[in-house]
Parts: sequence; structure tokens; C-alpha cells
Amino acid sequence: MNRERALKVVMVLVGLLFSAGIYPMTMILWQRNQSQYGDAMMLSLYFTLGIFLLLAVRNPSANASLIAFAAWSSFAHGAVMAVLAFQILVVSTRYLFMQARQFHFLSARTILR
Repeated sequence: MNRERALKVVMVLVGLLFSAGIYPMTMILWQRNQSQYGDAMMLSLYFTLGIFLLLAVRNPSANASLIAFAAWSSFAHGAVMAVLAFQILVVSTRYLFMQARQFHFLSARTILR
């Protein structure tokens, strides 16, 4: 009984969190910020998933596939974002080293004059 109750609490929390994505999604669309349309698309999927998770709280055993989809899709999204974050970190680190090298070169050139 405790396990099912814990599952219901987690489903409500995740459902509310995902459903809260409606606000930033509508702001992106309202302001017509085309550079963030991809974010709005993802938020619309999470908003919909949040609503269905809130509906599934009544009978979690009957909605096991929805719960599994929510868990695995969130895991897959997190994995993709981790790879992208690492790639951005590598690129920004290279840029930082290039800037530092250029700064040292210009400093040495200024000192040697």
C-alpha cells in the first residue's frame, strides 16, 4: 500500500510540474519568439503528458504503460540533453582556451614593444 501511495504522490508532483509548462509555452507563442518555437513544442508535449499523468493517478495499475512512457521518455530526453551539454561544454572550453591564448599573445606582444 505504501508503494502505491508513493507512486501516486510522485505522479501528482510530476504531473503538476509538467503541466506548469503551459505558462512558458503560451508566453513563447504570445510573443512570437521564433527562436524558441522548438522549446514551445517540447513544452506542449510535456504539458499533455502532465495532464494524462494527473488523470492516471486514480488507477495507476490500469495506466502502467503511460507511467512507463513518462519515465522512459524523460530518461531519454535527459540523456540527449546530457550529451548536448557535454558537447557545448567542449566547444565553449575550446573557445575559452582560444581567447586565453590570444590574450597571452597580445599581452606578450605589448610587453615586448
